[in-house]
Amino acid sequence: MAGSTVSGIGSGVDTQAIVKALVSAEKAPKQTQINNQTTTATTTLSAIGTIKGALDTYRAAISKLNTATSFNGLAGTSSDTAIAKVTVSDGASSGSYALEVTQLATASKISTTVYAEGASSVINDTGATATLTIGQPGSSYNVSIASGATLQQARDTINSQLQSKGVSANILTDASGSRLVFSSTKTGAGTELTLSGNSALATGYTTVATPQNAKYTIDSIVMESASNSVTNAISGLNIDLVKEGKSTIAVSTSADTLKTSVQSFISAYNALMTSINTQTKVTTSADGSASGAGALTGDATMRALVTSIRGELVKNSGTGALQSLSQLGINTVQKTGLLELDSTKWDKAVAGNGSAIAGLFTGKDGLLTRMTATTDSYAKTGGVLASRQANLTTQLADLTTAQQTLDRRIESLTTTLSKKYNAMDTLVAQLNATSSSVMTTLNALNNPRND
Repeated sequence: MAGSTVSGIGSGVDTQAIVKALVSAEKAPKQTQINNQTTTATTTLSAIGTIKGALDTYRAAISKLNTATSFNGLAGTSSDTAIAKVTVSDGASSGSYALEVTQLATASKISTTVYAEGASSVINDTGATATLTIGQPGSSYNVSIASGATLQQARDTINSQLQSKGVSANILTDASGSRLVFSSTKTGAGTELTLSGNSALATGYTTVATPQNAKYTIDSIVMESASNSVTNAISGLNIDLVKEGKSTIAVSTSADTLKTSVQSFISAYNALMTSINTQTKVTTSADGSASGAGALTGDATMRALVTSIRGELVKNSGTGALQSLSQLGINTVQKTGLLELDSTKWDKAVAGNGSAIAGLFTGKDGLLTRMTATTDSYAKTGGVLASRQANLTTQLADLTTAQQTLDRRIESLTTTLSKKYNAMDTLVAQLNATSSSVMTTLNALNNPRND
């Protein structure tokens, strides 16, 4: 290798330094180009990924808000949350209802016979695998009980196979021994568990709890539900029955609920714009001159995205008295482009036109639908941002290939130059040796020895 050659023995010239300087001069321009392009592509790819993540978060937030429930200003309350809890969904309207829970929905429980030796009792001594079938109306599940299996091993086998099916088993132990108790997560009448098959566990099982429906009244109207989560009794109202007793359920307009939804939109919008601002801002020094820039400063894609989003903010929508965000006190901060809410103007708008807010934000032509549509080309699979990410990734791969090619060329150049300069050094050494020999001969002729 050229790097192991002793330099300049024959000529006294540092040939390795010459080779190194020539190689560096040849490599430097291309290496600088590759380094600069790699840095730019890497930082741009990271910045695009950050913006895409922020845009996806924004779209998810406005999609969640784009329901009539979010902006109808209705809130549900229960006078006693220990009896029932309520939440409002689409289709709700104002009203008050007297609720009395007389019975909660329960699930089925059954028990095997008692095994005197406890959890270590062998429940399959047949010498062969036994099958236990656990049934419930509309479904049944077979569990294989290994030969020699204990009660505890049977429980573990059952749970590993059936917990995702809504059926579980546990061991209850007292002075008389242990038994398996099977429980279902399905409530309501007609959901009884049964045991069958050739396993001893299916023999002589008993009912611990019979499943039953929840029973309650709403304004003295008798009603039942297979579940304690009642979703259809009152339109647009979800009621979770907690225990027996009485409670008053009310649905009423709440300015706070409306404001929370509007603030959620503002927060989601500002988070997106802050992310974009961070990647596109120009940093200035104390004297006001530019001292740095974000990875996407001056980026045409970012300008187009921001323009399209802000364009939707100023469009009118809805059919009521409120058709613009400014009427609600939602304004853009000139310096940052972020949104802020004027509480005084908001309170006045809600007091007189609260019912019109939903039309402004939601529906086919509402702000949230338009925001989703205008950002779709940027966020979708294969869209603007995804395409840029793919192109930058390809560019980085090409730069890696270019670096490898440059490294090979420089290695070859180093070898070639080292050989040339080593050959030169050898030739100079030979010439020096010849010159020395000639001079020695001439000196001998000029100084004959005296006899």
